[in-house]
Amino acid sequence: MGGILRADSLIPAADKNRYLVGSIMEEAIASSQLEGAATTREVAKDMLRKKRKPRNQSEQMIVNNYQTIQFILEQKDQLLTPALLCQIQARMTQGTLDAPGQEGRFRLNDEVRVTDFTTGEVVHIPPDQQHLSRLLDWFCAFANEEIPARVDAPGAFIHPIIRASMLHFFIGYIHPFADGNGRTARAVFYWYLLRKGYWLLEYMSISRIIHKSMTQYAKAYLHTENDDNDLTYFINYQVKTLDLAFTSLQQYIARKVAEKKQLRSFRQLDGLNERQMTLVHELMNDPDAIWTIREVQTKFGLVYETARTDLMHLEQLGLLTKRREGKLRLLYMRAEGFDEAITRLRPTN
Repeated sequence: MGGILRADSLIPAADKNRYLVGSIMEEAIASSQLEGAATTREVAKDMLRKKRKPRNQSEQMIVNNYQTIQFILEQKDQLLTPALLCQIQARMTQGTLDAPGQEGRFRLNDEVRVTDFTTGEVVHIPPDQQHLSRLLDWFCAFANEEIPARVDAPGAFIHPIIRASMLHFFIGYIHPFADGNGRTARAVFYWYLLRKGYWLLEYMSISRIIHKSMTQYAKAYLHTENDDNDLTYFINYQVKTLDLAFTSLQQYIARKVAEKKQLRSFRQLDGLNERQMTLVHELMNDPDAIWTIREVQTKFGLVYETARTDLMHLEQLGLLTKRREGKLRLLYMRAEGFDEAITRLRPTN
């Protein structure tokens, strides 16, 4: 799997940016849902695409996740430090904690307990707070490959996926923060594999797979701890999750490529670029769709002016109409003469 996650032939080059935006959204939503965010994917994606301000704590969690994943991509070439860990946790939890003073700082006491989300039973008691500094120094050194995993085998090779899985587990075990440990652990997992050149991971939503198997996720932690911290259980779970996420990505890309071919074969219209064709195709399937310039900008990874030009061109052709919402916000929607405009644009030969 390691070589596959470094391959650059799976995703069509022209679509990489658009797929990346979509995958980051999926990961942000699923990771937040794992921590209790109560909203649907549709509502969450609509918020992120339109860059709407979050209306509640659940939506704030998703926005935090989305922005933090982008931050992680920027930090992939940096060494991991306790300060960077605090930055990641602070970004993940901003505006969502009952005690805001816990953002970006390690826990100050031993009151944190990990409980079963269904029974409320305490399943893990983290190491004492007094040991955190030493444990986190070791953790960062291990993440930066400055120390071996075993003192009795200092030259032993650890596959990057194995080391990333270990880092994920260690954050959960050490539980350095009062809250946000799960989100931070998954972020570090991404950070390490991206740092090692597994760029395809940017396009995979690991948390979406974990969200579908939350019970197995919890059991992987419990079995590891109950068996003298034998990490085999957790590593096996992580490898299986990666495999499922990769399969899901393959299936998604295959669907999108098929849709693209279909779009070209029988929906070709004169005078439209591929992005505009995609928007028209969506209007055919969903006549009630509404877009803003910002949403189209995010959807296709464009600069603002290009997104604006695309929508204005569709309006000029009679496919879209617009109305103003508030003083500045423009909403673009299907025009009344949409079907007639489509007929005019179809090739005559």
